[in-house]
Amino acid sequence: MTTDESLTRAEELLTRVEAVRAELEQLSEGEGGSPDRAIELLGELSELAKAVEEELTRAQRAAEADADAQS
Repeated sequence: MTTDESLTRAEELLTRVEAVRAELEQLSEGEGGSPDRAIELLGELSELAKAVEEELTRAQRAAEADADAQS
């Protein structure tokens, strides 16, 4: 996977993070919000954050490999 592909994937994941965060915020503002749904959303945020970190690590490695290849 190239640097650009990893960065694009990370951006897509961050868009999903924002959507889940917004849903969690909406849930917390409303009365009678489901604690079970909040827990699900927090778990999803955790998984997405890990995936973003993995993509950024891939992008960094790809960029370093490209730099080494050009040296």
